[in-house]
Order: sequence, then C-alpha cells, then structure tokens
Amino acid sequence: MRNNPIFFVAIFSLIILLIDFYAFRGVKKLIVDLSKNLKRLIKILFWIVPAILIAGLFTVPMLRDEVNPAEFLIYFHFISGTFVLFYIPKLIFIIFNFIDDLTHGTLKLFSRVKKKTEDEKVTETKKITRSQFLTRIGIITAGIPFLSIAYGIAWGRFDLTVRRERLFFTNLPKKFDGLRVVQLSDFHIGSLLNHPNFIEEIVNKVNSLNADILLFTGDFVNNVADEMEKFVSVLSEFKAKYGKYSVLGNHDYGEYIPWKSEEAKSKNLEKLKQLQKFSGFDLILNDNRKIKIDDEEIEIIGVENWGLPPFPQYGDLKKAMENVNPNSFKILMSHDPTHWDEQVLGFTDIDLTLSGHTHGAQFGIEIPGWRWSPVNVRYKRWGGLYTEGNQHLYVNTGVGFIGFPGRVGMPPEITVLELSSS
Repeated sequence: MRNNPIFFVAIFSLIILLIDFYAFRGVKKLIVDLSKNLKRLIKILFWIVPAILIAGLFTVPMLRDEVNPAEFLIYFHFISGTFVLFYIPKLIFIIFNFIDDLTHGTLKLFSRVKKKTEDEKVTETKKITRSQFLTRIGIITAGIPFLSIAYGIAWGRFDLTVRRERLFFTNLPKKFDGLRVVQLSDFHIGSLLNHPNFIEEIVNKVNSLNADILLFTGDFVNNVADEMEKFVSVLSEFKAKYGKYSVLGNHDYGEYIPWKSEEAKSKNLEKLKQLQKFSGFDLILNDNRKIKIDDEEIEIIGVENWGLPPFPQYGDLKKAMENVNPNSFKILMSHDPTHWDEQVLGFTDIDLTLSGHTHGAQFGIEIPGWRWSPVNVRYKRWGGLYTEGNQHLYVNTGVGFIGFPGRVGMPPEITVLELSSS
C-alpha cells in the first residue's frame, strides 16, 4: 500500500463512505417528521463533510511529493483533524444505531405475522417512535466526543499547563539543594508554523519559572530543520541560570519523509544541530556535561534517540557515560521512556531520567489522583513521575502536537522539577 498510495486512499475512502451510509440511516430516523426543505438541508450538510474529506485525501499523495514537508503537514493536519472530529462521533453513533437495528430485527424475526387492526397500527407507530429513543441517545452520546475534540483542536492544544514535582535525593550535593530543573519536550515546531504567538507564550512562561537548568528532551521538529528556522530568534530568548541542554528525538532525524539522497538527509540533520546551537541549546549527543556550583558538581548525560523498533536506536548510553564521575549525581536525558526500563533502571546508578515521546497520545482523562491515556497500551511509562527504588523517571507529555492537530484532556506541558537534598 505504501508503494501505491492511491490504492490506500481508495480503500480508506470506501471505509468512510460505508460509515457514512450506515450513519445516515440513523439520521433519517431522526428527521422523519421534519419538513421537506429541512430534510434536504440536513442531507446536504451531512454529505458535504465526506465529500470534502475524500477529495482532500486524493490530493495528499500528489502534495506530499510537491510541497515543502513543513507546509504539507499543515494540510495533513486539516485532513486528520476533520476525520477525527467527525468520524469518532459517527462511530459511536452507529453503535447505537446498530443496537437499534439488531433489536428491531430480532423482534421482527420472532414476532407473529398477523393482520393489523387500527389500534395495533397506532401501537406500532408508537413503537417506532420509541425505537427512535435509542438513536437519539446515540446522537447525544456522539455529541460529547465531538465537542471534546472540537475543544481540543480550537483551544486544548494551546492550553499550556505547568506540572510541578519536588524530588528528594540523599546524594544531591548541598549546593544544588533546591535546584529548579525545567523540562520541555516534543515541540514539533513545524505544526506551529501558523501559531508563532504560542511559541512566544511558551518562552515567556518558561522564563517566568526562573529555571536553573532548561532541559529539552527531543523532537524539536516534525521532519525537517527548516521548520525551526523562523523561530530561532524567539527560541534564543529562553533563559536558564546554568544553561540550556537538548537531545534528539526520533522525528529530528528526518526518518519519516523520502529524501533524494542520504547526503540530503545528513545535511538536514546537520542544519538542525546548527539551529539548536544558534537557539542557545547545547545539544548533547551520546555525551555528558558537568554543572558546577563552586566546588560541587552534577552530571547531565544526553543520549541520541533510543527506542524499541520501529523507532531508531542511535543512543549509546555506555559512550554517553564515559568520563562521568561514578560518585556524582546524574541526570539523563533520553527521548523515549522505554530506554529507562531497557538500559537504565537497575543497570546504572543514574538518579533522574527525563523523557518525552509519548505525547500522552494527545488524549487523556485526568481527575485528582488518577490519570489515564490510551497510550498506556503501548508504553508502560507514558506520562508523569515514576519511581523505582532510588531511581526516578519523569515523562513529559510534550508541548506540541503531530498527526492530530489537537489535545483532548492532555494539555501541552511544561515540567518544573525541584531537586532537594534529603
């Protein structure tokens, strides 16, 4: 299918039409008593969405090869956002419609066929009216995710949230007691090309937090370095007392778009590294840095992306820890949280690991004391703080978005970690 995108689009379009045809059967039950003109208007409004979506889908393969990857993703987000906004609610609606059809089919199968009197016909009419009840419940239920997704697209993706944790360590040097570490992750800045004000808001919010160290845990871009170019000036305004450090995430390597040559791909990565430098970030590539306050120090370790397949494994933790004082307090930046379980926890004495990558699926539910996201099916550690013995992992759910242009119950996150000596 990857080699024949038109075939994939055709199959996907067919699925869309099947969903719509069945959903419209339910809609007809709801509009049966409306005027002819109103019925016609509802039909037009119903079918205009799949018409626009399918037309848009067939242009995707052509645009992907002809349009700048950063601009293409903006178009793709329009298509994906439209699909999620309308078709998740439709799938919920057709479940209720299917239950209704199944109920009527079962009753019809087992009912006795007999001549209907006028009274019975009236009763049947009432039954048909009652049968619409389930369909109406379906449309109301489907309205809940529709409104939630619409909110996530319009406002949720910009609802910047600061999450705070205070962590205690017996081996944290006294001069670092109260150290304020601010973590950002997963900018996916190409998705924000049309929202420069949000980038400025992030910078201003971070600066208001008076970070001692600012750590960025990967995925500055979606695919290409050009996404970052127009934001270098504003990104350089990030402030942190003891420095700004970053690592690469899986998207930063340009793995997800076709390149004319390996040389072009390599040049893109080198440009991204330079842009991060121009923005004031010290990009740590399988290496480490010492942070000193007077005569005491801690170690910042950074690895390139290390993830379980199909994600790339460029990270080399052994190399990154060369020349690290074995008795020092250590903070590791590793984009993918699976790295913690696979190579860090129990294998090293790294005190604190910071990761991102999961985005919390950009969808979740949070109530006091409980937080859930469907991404936990894929990732054991997907968001927030995890502690095993004396080792800690914090997974930031990201400040940007990709794939779906919204965040529902999983707002963009800035993390503040206050480190304390215990």
